[in-house]
Amino acid sequence: MGIYCLPPVVTKQSNLQLPFVTPDCSGQPVLSRASTTRNVSQGSSTVTEQARASHLQNWWKQSMSTKLNEVSTTSNHKDILKAQDLSVIIKAYVLVTSLTPLRAFIHSTTTVWHPPKKKHFTLKLQKFFEIFFRNSSPQQAFNNMKEAINKLLLITEVFSKSSTSGQNSFNQCSQCFQMLTFDIGFGMSIHPVVLKVHENFDFQIENELTIQDQISKELLFEDTFKFLLSNESSTSSFIEALQKIYGSSVSKDRTYSREVEQCFSLEEINSMITFIKELKSLGQFELLFPSSTPKIQMLLRDLYRMADPMRRLSSVLTVHWLLSNVLQQFQFMNKETHTNLSEWQLSQENMSPKQNYPSDFRKTHEALHYPSKTGERQCSYDKDTLSHIRQIFTSPQLDLNPQFNPRIREYYAEVPFDMVTVKIGAEPSNCQCHVHLDDKKGPSIANYPLGLGLNKVIIVLTDDSQPSPEVVSSYKVTIYREDRPSLPLFEDYMMCGFVQDCGSKILPEESCGLQPLSHEYLSTISQKVLKTCEAGDTKGQWIVPCLSCSDNRTCDWREITWQPHGCQYSVLAKPELQRCMEGRRILFIGDSTNRGMMYYLIERVNKTLQEWQKTHDVKCYHNINEGKTFISYSYYPQFWMNANQRPTFEKALEQLLQRSRPLENTHQTVLIVGGVQWLNSNHLQIIQKVLNRENLSNILVIVKSIGMGFHLPVDGVHSLSQAEVQNLWNENLIILDTAKNLGYEVVDTFVITMGRYKEFLRGKCGCHFHEVVKSNPSEERPHITMTLSRHYTLGKYFGSQSKPSQLQDYATNSQSPYHVRGPINQVYSEILLSRLCASKRQFVST
Repeated sequence: MGIYCLPPVVTKQSNLQLPFVTPDCSGQPVLSRASTTRNVSQGSSTVTEQARASHLQNWWKQSMSTKLNEVSTTSNHKDILKAQDLSVIIKAYVLVTSLTPLRAFIHSTTTVWHPPKKKHFTLKLQKFFEIFFRNSSPQQAFNNMKEAINKLLLITEVFSKSSTSGQNSFNQCSQCFQMLTFDIGFGMSIHPVVLKVHENFDFQIENELTIQDQISKELLFEDTFKFLLSNESSTSSFIEALQKIYGSSVSKDRTYSREVEQCFSLEEINSMITFIKELKSLGQFELLFPSSTPKIQMLLRDLYRMADPMRRLSSVLTVHWLLSNVLQQFQFMNKETHTNLSEWQLSQENMSPKQNYPSDFRKTHEALHYPSKTGERQCSYDKDTLSHIRQIFTSPQLDLNPQFNPRIREYYAEVPFDMVTVKIGAEPSNCQCHVHLDDKKGPSIANYPLGLGLNKVIIVLTDDSQPSPEVVSSYKVTIYREDRPSLPLFEDYMMCGFVQDCGSKILPEESCGLQPLSHEYLSTISQKVLKTCEAGDTKGQWIVPCLSCSDNRTCDWREITWQPHGCQYSVLAKPELQRCMEGRRILFIGDSTNRGMMYYLIERVNKTLQEWQKTHDVKCYHNINEGKTFISYSYYPQFWMNANQRPTFEKALEQLLQRSRPLENTHQTVLIVGGVQWLNSNHLQIIQKVLNRENLSNILVIVKSIGMGFHLPVDGVHSLSQAEVQNLWNENLIILDTAKNLGYEVVDTFVITMGRYKEFLRGKCGCHFHEVVKSNPSEERPHITMTLSRHYTLGKYFGSQSKPSQLQDYATNSQSPYHVRGPINQVYSEILLSRLCASKRQFVST
């Protein structure tokens, strides 16, 4: 293991491109020249190549979030800009001093240009991000760019190493380096598009080099050679860092554990010493890799796990772990090292001491290290520390922004789509204080569900020295969970369908995950006129266009739609819906998922949602449909009350009926009942009994069946085992059958939610597929988009069925103070509307 010469690995590519989820670069040990000239629309040439590509695609799992998939890989920047409407392109200069293990640095200077105008200029990266992203997040945009570069370099390292593994796989060269130039495009989003990677330093643009360009170029060269030829001594720092790394393994009796003894080769020692020398000589460079970002660390481990299943390259991971720990210890020992990097104020990710949680590759970043309950607590009796916490613990480790500081009260972190829970805890600085989560009686450590979008965790600090503990301060951690990575829709796609996710198989005997759809099935559902579904529990599946059904990361998830077998649920236009609702009194009884459907109905009928609250009582609405429709809602069950004090379902239903009178004994009165998992067939028998007693046996009853939820190990709520989750299928069938036998309409929400159980929104139950948000058309929301439930235009299959305009006006109404968001809730809410208006609907032809 040593520092290997880069030219044999990188110089074979004159136009290195990011791996673009096409087959062209998947079978190569390094990224091939073909990826620079092949257009994406020509990417699916053979099934064999696609199968090989899917392996790389699985591990390039976060690059979708940087929208690298949204451009053609043509080398003509003007064509890319025309296709993608990129606002600006910059050149990032990356110095790679070692490929295996990777060590890379980015220079503080960038060249910015606007190809349509053929104008360019040079400035500091910090200034560029502050100006260009002043209305969004300069720090996050900068971090996104670094993340994209790191991923490409790591893939190059891993696949180059695995394809040429052996004693003589690389020429050892301890002084080799390579300057790469990344052409990176930005549009209105904070996510970058990596357009091209030059194998060498590329400063000249369009063969025009001004005097200022020449000066900037010479200064960049000067910075590079100062960095590479530094005389900084690093041996003593290396020894001190090594002692601190392994000092944690010293037992209380001052003896060392044999388990952590490690022998290093001269190449490994030289690599670490050289790395410390580089850290001491950064100048105008900033460290790119090693990176403390959890997603990058996990990608590194996963890449080696895939490329080297026999663990022949485990020594490389060992050196990666050593370099990461050397970096951490060096930062702790040299807090003043980077004070001269005023130009790099944006970059706090790698160059500030990690106070919140030291990285630990030996525990694969998944173990949560809390102070031992039986050990001595590290705290102070200084009154100045009374309102401070000493550190925040998370598992998996979150990359907090800004870096933790006891005096900073608010933090932000982003996590990938597949991270659905996080464990959080904190430790107070003062010995008289205790930490609680959410409120002053909450736990000190808890497992939180992470819904899509924003999640907030409040850390409360109480002073327990008083007779009654008082809250002295609070901290807020906002965690943004990314949406499912999505590819844009291309020419050469195939249609895939699924009912259940392989991560939680509800029906063990049935297939899971994406399955190719047959030509016969596609021909059936793509007919010009498809009959209207006659029931709200018609079997169906989710369908989505993909490059390959064997890899869900090649799909355009923005185009997913629920497709019943052999029929369709027509979307009612607003005038038709308003006529359907005229003169009707609609009563909802159920939990928050039932309430979400109610607010969706109100917004669809009124075209606005003027008021919203998380009501847990009876609420009546008289201003629906210009006063022509009455809606009432009763929350049930009231789970927060003691079991012996809760009103029974029969009592709650009677109260709702009384509050909603006068009621006609016809379909002009509608009762909609349901929730997540409290409903059973006994409740339906009670409904029949109460309606008969109240002389309302002829009203329209619609039963919303149970839904997916409570499947996560979350503190404070009951969590279902996998066997209990699977049993929900049978419980749901019983509810549907009982309801239909009683003459009630049904909406089967379980079959719709079970395949997309990871796509829940904020809430501890993991059962909310809707969210009411404040409408603000002027506010940019780059992360969150709402996909309308419709018959999508999917080229040759669905071109004649597209009817998106029916919902577009409703979704973009700027006059509505609130908006119900959530595409899954929208699907079953539209089915509810179809059942509500089934007897009145004037069928809309497709």
